[in-house]
Parts: sequence; C-alpha cells; structure tokens
Amino acid sequence: MNPQTIGIGVTVLMLGMLLLRVPIAISLVAAGYGGLVLVLAARGGDTLMFENAFNAANSFLGQLAYSSTAEYTFTTIPMFLLMGYLATEGGFTRDIYGTARLWFARVPGGLAVASSVGCALFAAISGSSLATAAAMGRMAVPEMLNWKYDKGLAAGVVAASGTLGSLIPPSILMILYAVFTEQSIAKLFVAGIIPGLLSLFMYVGMVMLRCKLNPALAPPVPQVSFREKVHSLKGTWGMITLIGVIVIGLYTGMFTPSEAGGIGSFGAFLICFLSGRLNRHKTSNAFKETLKNTSMLFAAIIGAYMVTTFTALTGIAGDLTTWAAGFENVPPLVILASLSLLYVFLGTFMGAMEIMLLTLPIVIPIIKGLEYDLIWFGIIMIKYLEIGLVTPPIGINVFIIKAVAGDSIRLGQIFRGVSWFIVMDLITLAILILFPGLALYLPSLM
Repeated sequence: MNPQTIGIGVTVLMLGMLLLRVPIAISLVAAGYGGLVLVLAARGGDTLMFENAFNAANSFLGQLAYSSTAEYTFTTIPMFLLMGYLATEGGFTRDIYGTARLWFARVPGGLAVASSVGCALFAAISGSSLATAAAMGRMAVPEMLNWKYDKGLAAGVVAASGTLGSLIPPSILMILYAVFTEQSIAKLFVAGIIPGLLSLFMYVGMVMLRCKLNPALAPPVPQVSFREKVHSLKGTWGMITLIGVIVIGLYTGMFTPSEAGGIGSFGAFLICFLSGRLNRHKTSNAFKETLKNTSMLFAAIIGAYMVTTFTALTGIAGDLTTWAAGFENVPPLVILASLSLLYVFLGTFMGAMEIMLLTLPIVIPIIKGLEYDLIWFGIIMIKYLEIGLVTPPIGINVFIIKAVAGDSIRLGQIFRGVSWFIVMDLITLAILILFPGLALYLPSLM
C-alpha cells in the first residue's frame, strides 16, 4: 500500500471518530500514531519492519509530548484563559452586560444590542467563543425573555455574538493558528480588531433595523438617567482599561503576546482582589478551570503535530502544494468560495478547534502555493469557524444557549433566530475577502 493511500484512509478514519464524538485529542493522536506506524511499515512489510515501526512511533510520540508543547508562545494560552476565568469569577461579566444594557436602553432592540456589545467586551477578556456564549447566555437570555423579546432574537443574538470570542483579540484559536503557521501572534491579534468590530457593527445594525421595522420583536424597556449610566461604569472601568493596555501594548510592541497574557492574568487578579470580589473558593475555581482547559488544549496540540508529521511523511502536503500551483489561472474568489463551502460544511458537525487542527496541515500548503498572505487568511479562517459555530445541525454555540435557556426556548427557534446573523456573517466574510486591507492595515503599521 502506498503512503498516499494510507494517508487518505487514515484521514477518513479520523473523520469517522470525530463524527462519533470521540474526543479530539484521542482522535488526532490515534490517527497520527496509527498512520505513522503504517507509513513506516509500508517501506518493508515483514514482522520485523512492523516492530521497528512501532518502536519508532513510540519514540517519536514520547519526544513529541514535550517538544510540541514546550513552546514559549504557548504560555499565552493558560495566561489568557486565567484572565478570563478570574473576570468571570469576579462577576465582571455581569457588570459588563449591566452597563451595556443601561447605555443601549433607548435604541431599538436595546437589550439585544447590549447583549451583542457585552459579548464583544467579554470576548476581549475570555478569548473563547464557547465561554462567551455560556457566560453571557446565563444573564442576557433570561433578561430579554422577561421583557417579552422574541425568543429567536433573544437566543440568536447571544449565540451569534458569542462567536466574536474567536475573532476579537485575545483569541485561543488565533494563538493556535499563529503557532502552527509560524506567524506573529501579535500581528494576528491586531489584524482581528477591525474585522471583529465590523462583525459587531453588522450584528448591531441588523438587530436595530429589524426591531425598528417590527417593534413587536423587542418591546421597549424603562429608560434610565444619565447619572445611572455613568454610575454603571464603576464596575467595568478596570477590565476595559486592562483590555486597552493589552491591545495598545501589543500594537506598539511594548510587550510580546506571552508577556501580555501574564500582564492580563495578573491585572485581572489584582482588579478582582482590590475590589473584594475574590475569595479562596472563586480563586480555586478559576485556577482549576484554567488547568483543565489548558490540559485539553495541549493534548489536542500533541495530536495535531502527530497528524501533521504523518501527513508530511505520506507526501500529501507536497502533492497538495503542487496541485495548488496549477490554479494560477483560477480566480482567487473561486478558490476562497470553495474553501468557504468546505468550512461551513465541516462546521455543521464539528467544533471550531477540531476543524482548525484537522484542516491546517492540508489547507495551509494550498494557501502557501497560491502565495496568499497567511495573516489575512488566518482572519478569514477564523471567520469561517465562527460561522460554523452557529450553523445547523450542530452549531455548538446554539446548543450552549439551549442548555442555558432550558425548555423556555425550542432548538428550532434558536436556529431560526441565528439564521439572520449567519447572513450578516456571510456578508462580512465577502467584505473581508474583497477588501483584504481591512485585516492587514493595522498589522502593516506595527
């Protein structure tokens, strides 16, 4: 059996495991290890050759467990995770939403707009779409339902706006992409600012227009005084300042992404401690959740490197690069549209991280062969993954909101509500593809 055939067969098997909901780390490691053994053994064929192949694969996996994760840049992940969990335990999520709710009370669909803005602000703290959707969903959805908001709008706006956690820096997916493609994490973070704000404005504009045309979607809420609005900023200024310091520091080169993560986590702890919002139990919870999620991510990273090595040995990556070079006369929009369909399709039954780790070894050689900017494509890929987080039939963010809302909202109502935001995402994606400068302008000034 030739290496290419082995590569295709193992990839199909890996997809099958992911479809059966086998944890991503186990799926990747099993596929990478099994494929490596088969490729090495294919050079011989006798029993001794299989024994040597197993020994080589065991030795490689033992070394890879350390070498693949002992990257200085990976220290960014636990630091930003800790920053987000400390902010959550300290109740800043609640304050951010409460402030947004008061400031946007007068605009059409005020609570929905506040939910979208609140998600964007919390995304800048947590770096995770799933964490943003879960945290904001617990507060925003019940609040909107209490004020008789349309159920589809109430659930859809939080599910969709939660995806901003992948695009607005800091983002865990951006860190993984940058490391695997050997790009600057700082430039990728800065590149996500304008596309992230554009996505937010598209959501807010659509919500306000719909609610203006159909006031029944979002009944008005009591107005508040300007003094109450200003007073509400008291509980949010610390975290907003911290976010500003991190973004400005990265943009100006004052500190690296890893240093930014350390500053962010220490700053979050200091703000929570000085405001009296942390106790031993809350601090312990924040560290436990950080350790648990970091371990899961690093296990998946080890598996991804295993698959990448196996793919390289099969020669598939080189074949794809050569194949992509033959598309010189094919319009770039056709290729990007094809990739859009691929990622949206994968997003219907897989999570964002699974898709990224699974497709990077295959897609990046194609992108390099076409000589596209990898920073720009990183933003496009994140946008692909955002759409996948809310696309039926899986749409993980949709199921998170369903779990938070319980029986008060049907799953079909959430998917109906989120469909409006998917349309906005597709328009935003088209704008970013047609005008790559929107993603590359700020990094070019660094």
